[in-house]
Amino acid sequence: MRPLLAAFVIAVSSLAGCAHSGGVDEEIIARQLAAPSRSADDRARDARDRPEAVLAFAGFGRGDTIADIFGGGGYYSEILSGLVGPRGRVLLVNNAPYDAYAKKGLAPRLAGDRLPTVRYSIAPNEALGLGTGTLDGALIVMSYHDLYYVDPDNGWPAIDAGPFIDQIVAALKPGGRLLIVDHAAREGSGKADAQTLHRIEEAFAMSDFKAHGLQFVGSIETLRNRDDDRTRNVFDAAIKGRTDRFVHLYRKPGRGD
Repeated sequence: MRPLLAAFVIAVSSLAGCAHSGGVDEEIIARQLAAPSRSADDRARDARDRPEAVLAFAGFGRGDTIADIFGGGGYYSEILSGLVGPRGRVLLVNNAPYDAYAKKGLAPRLAGDRLPTVRYSIAPNEALGLGTGTLDGALIVMSYHDLYYVDPDNGWPAIDAGPFIDQIVAALKPGGRLLIVDHAAREGSGKADAQTLHRIEEAFAMSDFKAHGLQFVGSIETLRNRDDDRTRNVFDAAIKGRTDRFVHLYRKPGRGD
């Protein structure tokens, strides 16, 4: 077995104790990715973002309620809608700046109630509307670093990251999981590169979520690119779509402990 595949299998196996209603079904993920209703743009993104591996690692399953936080145009929400099935729910939550950024892509995705299990909301950062103990899982994909980005002149106000994360933790059920995918920054940079490069240090992320009471379950290497020296802005054409990205899974203690 190749080392990378072995690491992936070990990581997924470590999730056996995580509680959720349906279980990981890679065939369901594959069928959803192959659905003819998906757009050409989404299919092109699949090759870069490897959602089949990322979602299998997350362990989200049938009947789950999942929050796609700062999910932008809803790429992951559409995949999740097929994964959780008719008894599940996907909460796609953007703030006003993310809604403005993603509106063009959101309109055709949500038109005509084509994703009936997806509920879209535009919420202020301090009141995401997730509730308490409502979620089997949540994910923040390439948006976690934006908690530490400030650009009020262009409509992005400062976010109080601590209370923001606390809302997610409160909304997770005991045993619920949080999936984080983000652009890796240089070691020792902490959150500083979020402002200039739209990256965040992996070690900082681990400390951040642990400080809010979550357990680190593990990571996979699927989206790693060791040729990225992590010094370029993620929108730089030389690295865009090929950044070194970490994939982390966290768990709220409680059920099954």
